[in-house]
Amino acid sequence: MTEASSKATSRTPRKTTSRKIAHSVQVLHGKAITQGISLGPAGRVEELPLPEITQRLSAAGPDAEQARLDGAIMRALRQIEKMRDRLSGLPEEGREEVASLLTVYERMLGPSRLIRQVRAKIAQDGLCAEAAVAEESESLALQVARAAQAMADRGDGAQPDSSLRLAGEFEEIGRRLLRNLTGISYRAFSSLAPGSVLVAEQLRPADVAMIDPARIAAVVTQGGGGADHTAILLRALDIPSVLAVPDLMARVGEGDMLVVDGHLGTITLAPNEAELRLAREAAQREAQEKRSYGRLRRLPAQLQGGEAIELHANLELPAELPMLLRNGAKGIGLLRSEFLFGEREDLPDEDGQAAVYRSIVAGMDGHPVTIRVLDWGGEKGRACMRRLGLSDSITDGDNPALGLRGLRLLLRVPDVLEAQFSAILRAAAPSADGAIGQVRVLLPMVTSADEIVAAREIYEKVARRLKRRGEPMPETLPPLGIMVETPAAALTADSLAQYADFIALGTNDLTMYTLAVDRADAAVADRYSPLHPAVLRLISMTATSALRAHRPISVCGEMASDPRVVALLIGLGIRSFSMSSAALPRVKRLVRTLTLEDCDQLRRQVMLETDSEVIRDLIRNFAT
Repeated sequence: MTEASSKATSRTPRKTTSRKIAHSVQVLHGKAITQGISLGPAGRVEELPLPEITQRLSAAGPDAEQARLDGAIMRALRQIEKMRDRLSGLPEEGREEVASLLTVYERMLGPSRLIRQVRAKIAQDGLCAEAAVAEESESLALQVARAAQAMADRGDGAQPDSSLRLAGEFEEIGRRLLRNLTGISYRAFSSLAPGSVLVAEQLRPADVAMIDPARIAAVVTQGGGGADHTAILLRALDIPSVLAVPDLMARVGEGDMLVVDGHLGTITLAPNEAELRLAREAAQREAQEKRSYGRLRRLPAQLQGGEAIELHANLELPAELPMLLRNGAKGIGLLRSEFLFGEREDLPDEDGQAAVYRSIVAGMDGHPVTIRVLDWGGEKGRACMRRLGLSDSITDGDNPALGLRGLRLLLRVPDVLEAQFSAILRAAAPSADGAIGQVRVLLPMVTSADEIVAAREIYEKVARRLKRRGEPMPETLPPLGIMVETPAAALTADSLAQYADFIALGTNDLTMYTLAVDRADAAVADRYSPLHPAVLRLISMTATSALRAHRPISVCGEMASDPRVVALLIGLGIRSFSMSSAALPRVKRLVRTLTLEDCDQLRRQVMLETDSEVIRDLIRNFAT
């Protein structure tokens, strides 16, 4: 009952469950990490607190403290070795992710800055080993976190993930040494009863490596997010997971029955018998249908009449590439390049970017890769503009979503755009063995033709510069496309298509800008609906404009992850979709049962309606 969802037609009971849950006050909301529905008793896993260090100075002397530190380091290294022994039980992508993290831990336990400074505090200041470890690990973590804090926008809370991860690694090694010094053991997941929902305040990647997916029904935590190491590992293990659940530990007691919906990011507390029954049925269907994924992966994505449908995946981080391939993606429809710019305190150079893009292109083995150039701005406006040297553009009271973001931001810093264009073009060149990758370049947040013209001038200038340098280049420049994410772009798509080689519909932002709704704002989140008639009409207009101009068009927002909505979009003329890799099998499954007539009939029904609720019901009841 812990398998991820796979079949489109299993979604109706899940929706029914969700509607019932929505009316209950006993529902917690978090960040959906791994899709799937599961249920079971809560198994709270809490760490015993470390004792307070009341005596900083050593009574035994520096030599004794150094020996105690050596013992704690040796025990930590043995613990890490045991974690490595566990890697064979993880999926391939999980093994790689944990192995690289354990290597970082081992280096920190060697002659690192942390250990050198701890030894110096023992030898020079006479501190006991516990005090020296605590002070130095906290000090180094704070130094790293300060860089993140300096980049964070006080108003929007943006923080560079990589700096915070490094700070967390210093803290993790400090905690491990302190537990070994004090004899306070770590939490043990093996004590959880089979079928439990693991409930924790926080899970670190090393914790996830110790989880047995056969014993744990689901994972929910109070902390964490969608782009950290923990989330990547949970997705690799394919355990239904919801992270970042406020007040989780205060609301959930040991043994409480929970229903975890990894599709919606909800946890239902003390579900009634009807809710339990629906959850069990949905989980059983998911488990059965997941077993058919192997065969489905080998089958083409096509309608009953043989019409081909392109199913690509969105890629957030390179570590997710094996999951994307495992789920049968035939390309990357949206490679979000922001991860590169969050991996360092300064901006990444051209060589570093080119190496990463090249590895991803090679990993796709000839399948197309669409690389979106840096899409900073919006909710990260102030933080990113400081990093780009645009602090003078920050004005109190600005609405970041309506300010400098996407392409309009990049055109203010052409050096950044040039470096990224250059790196992408180098990555698109044939490899040493003659292999050629299909690369496309995507411009974010375009609202007018002059922005495309300005970007293309830079693009072609960079290409000429590379040729003069003698750099290997693709024979033909990769197509340069645009994201349609605003009503302005949708309403003028016919003219924008004359300047762009292809179009990608970003339905998340298009919905936000069309309805003037921020779905992160709880006060208006219920007004956010991609199935609003205004949004659907803009999508229809954009698709018609692209087809008339003979420009390829795709949808890469969350709408592409819903199989029934994909059927509607096919009826609107769209044949290419990019989605989360987990959604690929269930979208393909429904696509293969449809005809063009089915999709067109749904389109006709939906486009006649003016009520979002009626449209939702039409979509929900389609192909059931």
